[in-house]
Amino acid sequence: MSTSDSLDEKFDSAELWAHEARILRDILCSCDLTEELKWNKPCYTHDGKNICIIQRMKNFLALMFFNGALIQDDDGLLREQGPNSQSAFRMEFTSPREIENLSANIKAFVVQAIENEKKGLKIEGKAELNIPEELAFAFDDDPDFRAAFEALTPGRQRGYCLHFSQPKKAETRANRIEKYREKIFAGKGFQDR
Repeated sequence: MSTSDSLDEKFDSAELWAHEARILRDILCSCDLTEELKWNKPCYTHDGKNICIIQRMKNFLALMFFNGALIQDDDGLLREQGPNSQSAFRMEFTSPREIENLSANIKAFVVQAIENEKKGLKIEGKAELNIPEELAFAFDDDPDFRAAFEALTPGRQRGYCLHFSQPKKAETRANRIEKYREKIFAGKGFQDR
């Protein structure tokens, strides 16, 4: 794969982890991946399936594998994305040398991730969705709203439930649900624009 001309400017104008991201990009571009801009970040896909994405964090540069939980990682290089993530795992880098030294591991993880996508492997035993009480009430009042919510991907449903559940006050939870009602009907996720 070659780099995407549309992403050249994004890499050239970046201030945070610029050199490290270019090295990581070169490694990924040597793999059987397509480079795209998704979520305003360089994303790497194979046959239309998301494989990994470069994330610029304050304290490190990350390469997040969307289904990283399925990757065999004997050296413990992959870290959980966050407490609410079930499938995304990432590598974290703080220097160009670290990326260069791990280039073989990065490539091996990409190969595994592509193979897992080709096989259709999925994360088993996902946590059951906890529907906030206020959302259940909204579903009871509007069956079309329930149908729109249930038509969302599991990840989008989970994102909304986590966001709706955070406030301590029931009134705030209900207000959040109303605020995102149109996005849910539009089939968009909590963070989609």
